Amino acid sequence: MSHISEFKGQKLFGTDGIRGKANVFPMSVDMVLRLGQAIGKYFKYHYPHPRILIGKDTRQSGYMLEQALSSGICSVGVDTFFLGPLPTPGIAYMTRGMRANAGIVISASHNPYYDNGIKIFSADGYKIPDDVEEKLEALAYANNFDKEPITGHQIGRTSRIDDAMGQYAVFLKEQFPKNLSLEGIRIVIDCAHGAAYKVAPKVFEELGAEVILIGASPNGTNINENSGALHPELLMKKVKETGAHIGIAVDGDADRLVVVDENGEALDGDEILAACAAYYKEQGKLSKNTVVSTIMSNMGLELALEKMGIQTIRTQVGDRYVMEEMRRGNYNLGGEQSGHLIFRDSATTGDGILAALCLLEMLIKKNKPASDIKKYMYKLPQILKNIDVPKKIPISELPDLSHHIGLIEKKLGKEGRVLFRYSGTELKARIMIEGTEEANVQALVDELAEKAFKCIETYALR
Repeated sequence: MSHISEFKGQKLFGTDGIRGKANVFPMSVDMVLRLGQAIGKYFKYHYPHPRILIGKDTRQSGYMLEQALSSGICSVGVDTFFLGPLPTPGIAYMTRGMRANAGIVISASHNPYYDNGIKIFSADGYKIPDDVEEKLEALAYANNFDKEPITGHQIGRTSRIDDAMGQYAVFLKEQFPKNLSLEGIRIVIDCAHGAAYKVAPKVFEELGAEVILIGASPNGTNINENSGALHPELLMKKVKETGAHIGIAVDGDADRLVVVDENGEALDGDEILAACAAYYKEQGKLSKNTVVSTIMSNMGLELALEKMGIQTIRTQVGDRYVMEEMRRGNYNLGGEQSGHLIFRDSATTGDGILAALCLLEMLIKKNKPASDIKKYMYKLPQILKNIDVPKKIPISELPDLSHHIGLIEKKLGKEGRVLFRYSGTELKARIMIEGTEEANVQALVDELAEKAFKCIETYALR
């Protein structure tokens, strides 16, 4: 087994918390236990009697990691409360609702079952900022928790909150207008065998919908497997087979949404965002006439919003950065192409179930089918490609690659764009190119991927 000291100085937190293979650093039991001690010590310093909630998705490793995390927190004299399997936004809601000092999510979101991760919410239900993550890293690596050990009755306790799912379900139903009903609407819901497998059908059924459920049999190892927001193929087929009005897919921790219309066509976050922005503007609810998206959003979204007289602000990738910009500018609608959609009037983070309810409210009030969503924007051909890399080398240190990207940008002109970035959670580079001709865009993506791999590999071998 590797010793933590071997990794000292290595950054733990990425774009969305800590993530990695379960039982391997940084998601090893010893590191998670030490992180728990750091979390407990940090919040104990800021609050006299802190209470920390811990929730998870349906991964097998969640049992192991919640115990390690809670053990670390309790060992420094802080109480923890287990929520059980609950969507990430549900844990954010419970943190606010229970007036806890922090809420911790054990989930690797859309990643395969063998990965896991940790995200932390502050008392206000927002993800902790970068500077707090840095302080937690420093405390965890310092490992001075034994200097004044907590003993006797001062050791923290762990309790279970049995009705967390019910409380979250009530909150979600309250966000749907009381004068509307989902009666007569047939919905196929794909829960990705993840955290929403109980709460999602409960909410939609209790609002009157006829629910056809798929992806709702978690066994610890099938989360996100050929299902959910990343793999909507089965949902597309099921919607057509059953004559459903709409299909809804969330990911493993249910903070993102992909929709399938009545014709079996999948609609991504950009398309949903365009439709909701138009509706919000009509209703006079769009704060400062602005929508916040990321650099990965299709240019078609920006062009469509511009025609509606709506401003677009782009952030770096990650719903936490979208939310930070929304808070900074006091905007109330934002999201990502991947389906992280933030309705800030109701929530403090992306919420797949809430986003679906907001969309259904619009469709019911306008008496329109789900396929009407597509009319709000035209997507420019956009091709994404991920490449495995041996090391994340700053592009400023790869002049040949920078030059090649410049040549492609010149070819595309104002009718396209190029994005090259590294994944925040994996050893991968992500390439995205948009343009007017799909075949041309594909050729440019393949060309850039080959060039990038060669440049990075050559640099890494020096």
